[in-house]
Amino acid sequence: MPRTPERPVIGVRGLWTEFDGHVVHRGIDLEVQPGEILALVGGSGSGKTTLLRQMVGLERPSRGRVEVFGFDLATAPPAIRAKIRKRWGVLFQEGALYSALPVFDNLALPLRELRAFDEDFIRELALLKLDMVDIDRRAAARMPSELSGGMVKRVALARALVLEPELVFLDEPTAGLDPDRSESFVRLIASLRERLELTVVMVTHDLDTLVSLADRVAVLYMGELVALGTVAEVVRVDHPFIRNFFLGDRGRRALSVLGPAALAGG
Repeated sequence: MPRTPERPVIGVRGLWTEFDGHVVHRGIDLEVQPGEILALVGGSGSGKTTLLRQMVGLERPSRGRVEVFGFDLATAPPAIRAKIRKRWGVLFQEGALYSALPVFDNLALPLRELRAFDEDFIRELALLKLDMVDIDRRAAARMPSELSGGMVKRVALARALVLEPELVFLDEPTAGLDPDRSESFVRLIASLRERLELTVVMVTHDLDTLVSLADRVAVLYMGELVALGTVAEVVRVDHPFIRNFFLGDRGRRALSVLGPAALAGG
């Protein structure tokens, strides 16, 4: 028997967004499939960050809808939205750790808010998540201000995973990291995606991160979706932003790992 297609984890349907008469999105339609990493790219003002915020329910579109796990975030009952939020984790660009709390309490807080686990269980699970992102357990007592930029990213990723989500949102995951730390963090994300069978939506402007991680790329330009596909498919789209972003010197260096065929669009 043929396999029944899986329902998309995220479905963006006819999405329009306006703020004070300024149109941010114009009729966006896209889906995120189970187990894939979808990268959102675009220039400043293209609407990629706003779209990410709508996918996590922080903002609502003016028209259209965003469905996550089959539910419209704007119309689902509060109890359903609460359950959906437990099925995703978010890594914010700057980590967004609570500066007044040590590392352990940053990880423990989402678990404590559930009021379902005792402290022994919370401690063990939080420490296991530190293990998962290659952070020494002794760092649990440190304050965020005592961590390097790379450690902040890893602790923030551990917190995003602490409720064992199926879906993870990454906002500029390698921003602010030097090349070595960026490459190490990309390897960590790729490993966790495979081990945990995660679906990932990622906003990034870093071509090396995009090429290393993304299964598909959604390119936004002036509020419109101008390309959607694999990197090799996207670079063949004749659009000025795509040519400038992917096929300049920096883009060609990043794409070189995919072989000559990926550069055929130039």
